[in-house]
Amino acid sequence: MIFDFLFAFKRKRVFALTGESGTGKSFHAKLVAFKYGIDLIIDDGLLIKNNRILAGHSAKKEHSFMAAVKVALFDEKSHRDEVARRLQNEKFKRILILGTSEKMVNKIATRLQLPPPSKIIKIDDIATQEEIDKAIRTRRIEGKHVIPVPSIEVKKSYPNIFYDAIKIFKRRNVAGNVLSGIGLVPTLHEKSIVRPEYSKHGRVIISETALAQFVTNCVNEYNKEIKSKKIHVKHAEMGYRLIITIDVPYGIQLSGNIHDLQQYIIDNIERYTGILIEEVNIIIDKVTEQ
Repeated sequence: MIFDFLFAFKRKRVFALTGESGTGKSFHAKLVAFKYGIDLIIDDGLLIKNNRILAGHSAKKEHSFMAAVKVALFDEKSHRDEVARRLQNEKFKRILILGTSEKMVNKIATRLQLPPPSKIIKIDDIATQEEIDKAIRTRRIEGKHVIPVPSIEVKKSYPNIFYDAIKIFKRRNVAGNVLSGIGLVPTLHEKSIVRPEYSKHGRVIISETALAQFVTNCVNEYNKEIKSKKIHVKHAEMGYRLIITIDVPYGIQLSGNIHDLQQYIIDNIERYTGILIEEVNIIIDKVTEQ
Protein backbone atom coordinates (compact mmCIF):
# COMPACT_ATOMS: atom_id res chain seq x y z
CA MET A 1 0.00 0.00 0.00
CA ILE A 2 2.77 2.44 0.96
CA PHE A 3 4.75 1.39 -2.14
CA ASP A 4 1.73 2.08 -4.39
CA PHE A 5 1.28 5.52 -2.82
CA LEU A 6 4.93 6.46 -3.28
CA PHE A 7 4.98 5.15 -6.84
CA ALA A 8 1.90 7.19 -7.74
CA PHE A 9 3.43 10.38 -6.35
CA LYS A 10 6.70 9.81 -8.20
CA ARG A 11 4.74 10.18 -11.41
CA LYS A 12 3.49 13.62 -10.35
CA ARG A 13 5.45 16.61 -11.58
CA VAL A 14 5.83 19.59 -9.28
CA PHE A 15 6.38 23.09 -10.64
CA ALA A 16 7.29 26.12 -8.51
CA LEU A 17 6.78 29.84 -9.03
CA THR A 18 9.08 31.91 -6.80
CA GLY A 19 9.55 35.59 -6.07
CA GLU A 20 9.59 38.02 -3.18
CA SER A 21 6.34 38.85 -1.40
CA GLY A 22 4.16 41.23 -3.38
CA THR A 23 5.81 40.75 -6.78
CA GLY A 24 2.73 39.28 -8.48
CA LYS A 25 3.06 35.49 -8.10
CA SER A 26 -0.63 34.92 -7.36
CA PHE A 27 -1.61 37.24 -10.20
CA HIS A 28 0.42 35.21 -12.71
CA ALA A 29 -0.28 31.75 -11.23
CA LYS A 30 -3.25 30.88 -13.47
CA LEU A 31 -1.36 31.91 -16.59
CA VAL A 32 1.61 29.73 -15.62
CA ALA A 33 -0.74 26.82 -14.90
CA PHE A 34 -2.43 27.28 -18.26
CA LYS A 35 0.87 27.43 -20.13
CA TYR A 36 2.27 24.22 -18.61
CA GLY A 37 -0.98 22.26 -18.36
CA ILE A 38 -0.93 22.30 -14.55
CA ASP A 39 -3.95 20.85 -12.75
CA LEU A 40 -3.55 22.15 -9.18
CA ILE A 41 -2.12 25.24 -7.46
CA ILE A 42 -0.82 25.61 -3.90
CA ASP A 43 -0.91 29.27 -2.87
CA ASP A 44 -0.80 30.77 0.63
CA GLY A 45 -2.25 27.72 2.37
CA LEU A 46 -4.88 26.90 -0.25
CA LEU A 47 -5.24 23.98 -2.67
CA ILE A 48 -6.88 25.32 -5.83
CA LYS A 49 -8.28 23.49 -8.87
CA ASN A 50 -10.26 24.89 -11.81
CA ASN A 51 -11.17 28.13 -10.03
CA ARG A 52 -12.28 26.29 -6.88
CA ILE A 53 -10.75 26.04 -3.44
CA LEU A 54 -10.49 22.31 -2.72
CA ALA A 55 -8.85 22.35 0.72
CA GLY A 56 -6.82 24.35 3.21
CA HIS A 57 -7.37 27.86 4.50
CA SER A 58 -5.94 31.14 3.30
CA ALA A 59 -3.04 32.90 4.99
CA LYS A 60 -4.74 36.11 3.91
CA LYS A 61 -7.29 35.81 6.71
CA GLU A 62 -4.69 35.91 9.48
CA HIS A 63 -4.38 38.98 11.71
CA SER A 64 -0.58 39.01 11.86
CA PHE A 65 2.19 38.62 9.30
CA MET A 66 3.85 35.90 11.35
CA ALA A 67 0.65 33.84 11.54
CA ALA A 68 0.14 34.26 7.79
CA VAL A 69 3.64 32.93 7.05
CA LYS A 70 3.01 29.87 9.21
CA VAL A 71 -0.21 29.13 7.33
CA ALA A 72 1.53 29.54 3.97
CA LEU A 73 4.18 27.04 5.15
CA PHE A 74 1.56 24.56 6.41
CA ASP A 75 3.13 24.78 9.85
CA GLU A 76 0.06 23.39 11.63
CA LYS A 77 -0.28 19.62 11.39
CA SER A 78 -4.06 19.51 10.95
CA HIS A 79 -3.80 22.02 8.08
CA ARG A 80 -1.12 20.14 6.13
CA ASP A 81 -2.79 16.78 6.83
CA GLU A 82 -6.07 18.07 5.39
CA VAL A 83 -4.42 19.23 2.17
CA ALA A 84 -2.17 16.14 1.89
CA ARG A 85 -5.21 13.85 2.21
CA ARG A 86 -7.04 15.77 -0.50
CA LEU A 87 -4.00 15.52 -2.77
CA GLN A 88 -3.96 11.75 -2.31
CA ASN A 89 -7.56 11.59 -3.53
CA GLU A 90 -7.10 13.93 -6.50
CA LYS A 91 -6.16 12.67 -9.96
CA PHE A 92 -3.52 15.04 -11.28
CA LYS A 93 -0.24 15.00 -13.16
CA ARG A 94 1.11 18.47 -12.46
CA ILE A 95 0.93 20.85 -9.54
CA LEU A 96 2.24 24.41 -9.05
CA ILE A 97 3.56 25.63 -5.69
CA LEU A 98 3.96 29.36 -5.05
CA GLY A 99 6.61 30.60 -2.62
CA THR A 100 9.06 33.39 -1.89
CA SER A 101 12.11 31.17 -2.38
CA GLU A 102 13.28 27.76 -3.53
CA LYS A 103 13.74 26.80 0.13
CA MET A 104 10.11 27.67 0.88
CA VAL A 105 8.60 25.68 -2.00
CA ASN A 106 10.77 22.69 -1.13
CA LYS A 107 9.56 22.85 2.47
CA ILE A 108 5.93 23.02 1.35
CA ALA A 109 6.41 20.07 -1.02
CA THR A 110 7.96 17.98 1.76
CA ARG A 111 5.20 18.83 4.22
CA LEU A 112 2.50 17.91 1.71
CA GLN A 113 4.27 14.64 0.83
CA LEU A 114 5.01 15.78 -2.72
CA PRO A 115 8.19 15.28 -4.77
CA PRO A 116 10.59 18.24 -4.89
CA PRO A 117 9.94 20.74 -7.71
CA SER A 118 11.40 19.62 -11.03
CA LYS A 119 10.97 23.05 -12.64
CA ILE A 120 11.35 26.37 -10.83
CA ILE A 121 10.04 29.48 -12.55
CA LYS A 122 11.05 32.89 -11.23
CA ILE A 123 8.59 35.76 -11.33
CA ASP A 124 11.04 37.97 -13.24
CA ASP A 125 11.18 35.30 -15.97
CA ILE A 126 7.48 35.75 -16.77
CA ALA A 127 6.70 39.33 -15.68
CA THR A 128 8.23 42.61 -16.78
CA GLN A 129 10.01 44.84 -14.28
CA GLU A 130 7.22 47.37 -14.72
CA GLU A 131 4.61 44.75 -13.77
CA ILE A 132 6.64 43.68 -10.74
CA ASP A 133 7.15 47.28 -9.57
CA LYS A 134 3.42 47.97 -9.93
CA ALA A 135 2.57 44.84 -7.92
CA ILE A 136 5.00 45.87 -5.16
CA ARG A 137 3.50 49.37 -4.98
CA THR A 138 -0.02 47.93 -4.78
CA ARG A 139 1.02 45.61 -1.96
CA ARG A 140 3.02 48.08 0.10
CA ILE A 141 0.89 51.21 -0.32
CA GLU A 142 -2.62 49.80 -0.58
CA GLY A 143 -2.16 46.46 1.20
CA LYS A 144 -3.89 44.56 -1.61
CA HIS A 145 -3.25 40.86 -2.28
CA VAL A 146 -4.46 38.52 -5.02
CA ILE A 147 -6.05 35.07 -4.68
CA PRO A 148 -6.13 33.22 -8.04
CA VAL A 149 -9.80 32.14 -7.84
CA PRO A 150 -13.05 33.87 -8.87
CA SER A 151 -14.70 36.30 -6.46
CA ILE A 152 -17.63 33.95 -5.79
CA GLU A 153 -15.23 31.46 -4.17
CA VAL A 154 -13.54 34.08 -1.98
CA LYS A 155 -16.80 35.77 -0.95
CA LYS A 156 -18.12 32.38 0.11
CA SER A 157 -15.13 31.46 2.27
CA TYR A 158 -13.56 34.82 3.22
CA PRO A 159 -16.15 37.61 2.93
CA ASN A 160 -14.43 39.80 5.54
CA ILE A 161 -11.28 40.34 3.49
CA PHE A 162 -12.76 40.48 -0.03
CA TYR A 163 -12.03 43.77 -1.79
CA ASP A 164 -12.61 43.50 -5.55
CA ALA A 165 -12.36 41.23 -8.59
CA ILE A 166 -10.31 41.55 -11.75
CA LYS A 167 -11.09 39.86 -15.05
CA ILE A 168 -8.42 39.15 -17.65
CA PHE A 169 -9.12 37.98 -21.20
CA LYS A 170 -6.48 35.87 -22.88
CA ARG A 171 -6.55 34.22 -26.26
CA ARG A 172 -5.55 30.61 -26.74
CA ASN A 173 -5.24 28.19 -29.65
CA VAL A 174 -7.71 25.35 -29.91
CA ALA A 175 -6.88 22.24 -31.96
CA GLY A 176 -8.25 22.61 -35.46
CA ASN A 177 -9.33 26.20 -35.09
CA VAL A 178 -6.87 27.48 -37.70
CA LEU A 179 -8.21 25.12 -40.36
CA SER A 180 -11.79 25.88 -39.44
CA GLY A 181 -11.13 29.60 -39.58
CA ILE A 182 -12.29 30.19 -36.03
CA GLY A 183 -8.98 31.74 -34.98
CA LEU A 184 -7.92 32.29 -31.41
CA VAL A 185 -10.49 31.60 -28.73
CA PRO A 186 -10.79 34.15 -25.88
CA THR A 187 -10.75 32.74 -22.35
CA LEU A 188 -11.64 34.56 -19.14
CA HIS A 189 -9.50 34.42 -16.02
CA GLU A 190 -10.98 36.01 -12.90
CA LYS A 191 -8.93 36.72 -9.78
CA SER A 192 -9.93 38.15 -6.42
CA ILE A 193 -8.35 41.10 -4.66
CA VAL A 194 -8.34 40.95 -0.86
CA ARG A 195 -7.06 43.11 1.98
CA PRO A 196 -5.84 40.92 4.86
CA GLU A 197 -5.99 42.24 8.41
CA TYR A 198 -2.21 42.09 8.75
CA SER A 199 -1.84 44.36 5.70
CA LYS A 200 -3.72 47.08 7.54
CA HIS A 201 -1.39 46.89 10.51
CA GLY A 202 1.87 46.48 8.58
CA ARG A 203 4.76 44.13 9.21
CA VAL A 204 6.37 44.11 12.63
CA ILE A 205 9.99 45.30 12.57
CA ILE A 206 12.44 45.30 15.47
CA SER A 207 15.93 46.80 15.69
CA GLU A 208 18.88 44.40 15.56
CA THR A 209 20.13 45.70 18.91
CA ALA A 210 16.80 45.09 20.63
CA LEU A 211 16.51 41.63 19.07
CA ALA A 212 20.05 40.72 20.16
CA GLN A 213 19.25 41.82 23.73
CA PHE A 214 16.07 39.74 23.67
CA VAL A 215 18.09 36.69 22.57
CA THR A 216 20.58 37.25 25.41
CA ASN A 217 17.70 37.31 27.90
CA CYS A 218 16.24 34.10 26.44
CA VAL A 219 19.58 32.27 26.76
CA ASN A 220 19.93 33.50 30.34
CA GLU A 221 16.40 32.35 31.21
CA TYR A 222 17.02 28.94 29.65
CA ASN A 223 20.21 28.41 31.69
CA LYS A 224 22.00 31.11 33.68
CA GLU A 225 25.33 29.30 33.32
CA ILE A 226 25.34 29.58 29.52
CA LYS A 227 26.91 32.83 28.32
CA SER A 228 26.01 34.35 24.95
CA LYS A 229 29.14 36.00 23.50
CA LYS A 230 28.07 37.17 20.09
CA ILE A 231 24.71 37.46 18.33
CA HIS A 232 24.50 38.08 14.59
CA VAL A 233 21.11 39.13 13.21
CA LYS A 234 20.32 38.67 9.51
CA HIS A 235 17.24 39.96 7.71
CA ALA A 236 15.50 37.10 5.89
CA GLU A 237 12.72 37.04 3.32
CA MET A 238 9.95 36.62 5.88
CA GLY A 239 11.65 37.39 9.19
CA TYR A 240 15.08 37.07 10.76
CA ARG A 241 17.89 34.54 11.01
CA LEU A 242 20.07 34.38 14.13
CA ILE A 243 23.60 33.11 14.65
CA ILE A 244 24.38 32.83 18.36
CA THR A 245 27.85 32.10 19.74
CA ILE A 246 27.91 30.80 23.33
CA ASP A 247 30.26 29.54 26.04
CA VAL A 248 29.12 26.49 27.99
CA PRO A 249 30.43 25.56 31.47
CA TYR A 250 32.08 22.16 31.79
CA GLY A 251 29.58 19.50 32.85
CA ILE A 252 26.49 20.91 31.11
CA GLN A 253 25.23 18.41 28.57
CA LEU A 254 23.99 20.89 25.99
CA SER A 255 25.04 18.94 22.90
CA GLY A 256 21.91 16.81 23.02
CA ASN A 257 19.65 19.72 23.92
CA ILE A 258 20.64 22.35 21.34
CA HIS A 259 17.27 21.94 19.62
CA ASP A 260 15.47 22.71 22.90
CA LEU A 261 17.41 25.93 23.32
CA GLN A 262 16.75 26.91 19.70
CA GLN A 263 13.03 26.29 20.10
CA TYR A 264 12.94 28.16 23.42
CA ILE A 265 14.42 31.24 21.74
CA ILE A 266 12.08 31.03 18.73
CA ASP A 267 8.95 30.49 20.83
CA ASN A 268 9.66 33.39 23.20
CA ILE A 269 10.62 35.90 20.52
CA GLU A 270 7.59 35.09 18.40
CA ARG A 271 5.25 35.12 21.41
CA TYR A 272 6.39 38.45 22.85
CA THR A 273 7.44 40.44 19.77
CA GLY A 274 5.20 39.11 17.00
CA ILE A 275 8.10 38.75 14.54
CA LEU A 276 9.06 35.60 12.66
CA ILE A 277 12.35 33.81 13.30
CA GLU A 278 13.20 31.68 10.28
CA GLU A 279 16.33 30.06 11.65
CA VAL A 280 18.50 29.92 14.77
CA ASN A 281 22.06 28.59 14.54
CA ILE A 282 23.94 28.06 17.81
CA ILE A 283 27.74 27.84 17.86
CA ILE A 284 29.51 26.58 20.99
CA ASP A 285 32.75 28.55 21.07
CA LYS A 286 34.32 26.91 24.12
CA VAL A 287 33.69 24.95 27.28
CA THR A 288 34.61 26.94 30.38
CA GLU A 289 35.53 25.91 33.89
CA GLN A 290 32.87 26.45 36.51
